[in-house]
Amino acid sequence: MAPWCSTSSGLGWVAMVAGWVLVVGLAVWAVCRLFPGQARPDARTLLEQRLAAGELDAEQYRELRDTLDDRSGAKGTP
Repeated sequence: MAPWCSTSSGLGWVAMVAGWVLVVGLAVWAVCRLFPGQARPDARTLLEQRLAAGELDAEQYRELRDTLDDRSGAKGTP
Protein backbone atom coordinates (compact mmCIF):
# COMPACT_ATOMS: atom_id res chain seq x y z
CA MET A 1 0.00 0.00 0.00
CA ALA A 2 1.20 3.52 -0.72
CA PRO A 3 2.65 5.50 2.21
CA TRP A 4 0.01 8.21 1.95
CA CYS A 5 -2.74 5.69 2.66
CA SER A 6 -1.29 4.43 5.92
CA THR A 7 -2.28 5.65 9.34
CA SER A 8 -0.35 8.67 10.52
CA SER A 9 1.99 8.49 13.44
CA GLY A 10 2.25 11.15 16.12
CA LEU A 11 5.16 12.72 14.29
CA GLY A 12 3.08 12.93 11.12
CA TRP A 13 0.34 14.84 12.95
CA VAL A 14 2.86 17.23 14.46
CA ALA A 15 4.40 17.86 11.03
CA MET A 16 0.97 18.45 9.49
CA VAL A 17 -0.06 20.92 12.20
CA ALA A 18 3.29 22.72 11.94
CA GLY A 19 2.87 22.94 8.17
CA TRP A 20 -0.59 24.48 8.46
CA VAL A 21 0.59 26.94 11.10
CA LEU A 22 3.39 27.96 8.73
CA VAL A 23 0.98 28.38 5.79
CA VAL A 24 -1.53 30.43 7.80
CA GLY A 25 1.26 32.50 9.38
CA LEU A 26 2.72 33.31 5.97
CA ALA A 27 -0.72 34.28 4.66
CA VAL A 28 -1.33 36.63 7.59
CA TRP A 29 2.14 38.13 7.20
CA ALA A 30 1.59 38.68 3.46
CA VAL A 31 -1.77 40.39 3.99
CA CYS A 32 -0.28 42.65 6.67
CA ARG A 33 2.57 43.62 4.36
CA LEU A 34 0.28 44.26 1.38
CA PHE A 35 -2.30 46.28 3.32
CA PRO A 36 -0.53 48.17 6.11
CA GLY A 37 -2.63 50.05 8.62
CA GLN A 38 -2.42 53.79 8.94
CA ALA A 39 -0.25 55.16 11.69
CA ARG A 40 -2.12 57.12 14.32
CA PRO A 41 -1.26 60.82 14.23
CA ASP A 42 0.28 62.33 17.33
CA ALA A 43 -1.56 64.81 19.56
CA ARG A 44 0.12 67.85 18.01
CA THR A 45 -0.96 66.83 14.50
CA LEU A 46 -4.54 66.27 15.65
CA LEU A 47 -4.53 69.68 17.31
CA GLU A 48 -3.34 71.34 14.10
CA GLN A 49 -6.00 69.49 12.08
CA ARG A 50 -8.72 70.67 14.46
CA LEU A 51 -7.49 74.25 14.11
CA ALA A 52 -7.49 73.96 10.31
CA ALA A 53 -11.02 72.50 10.35
CA GLY A 54 -12.28 75.41 12.45
CA GLU A 55 -13.11 73.30 15.50
CA LEU A 56 -10.77 75.44 17.63
CA ASP A 57 -10.08 79.14 17.66
CA ALA A 58 -6.55 80.53 17.94
CA GLU A 59 -6.73 81.03 21.71
CA GLN A 60 -7.91 77.48 22.38
CA TYR A 61 -5.20 76.20 20.06
CA ARG A 62 -2.48 78.12 21.95
CA GLU A 63 -3.72 76.89 25.33
CA LEU A 64 -3.87 73.26 24.22
CA ARG A 65 -0.51 73.52 22.45
CA ASP A 66 1.10 74.91 25.60
CA THR A 67 -0.48 72.12 27.64
CA LEU A 68 0.92 69.53 25.24
CA ASP A 69 4.36 71.14 25.35
CA ASP A 70 4.34 71.14 29.16
CA ARG A 71 3.25 67.50 29.27
CA SER A 72 5.83 66.36 26.71
CA GLY A 73 8.56 68.24 28.59
CA ALA A 74 7.55 66.57 31.84
CA LYS A 75 7.90 63.05 30.37
CA GLY A 76 11.69 63.18 30.50
CA THR A 77 11.69 64.44 34.08
CA PRO A 78 11.76 61.76 36.81
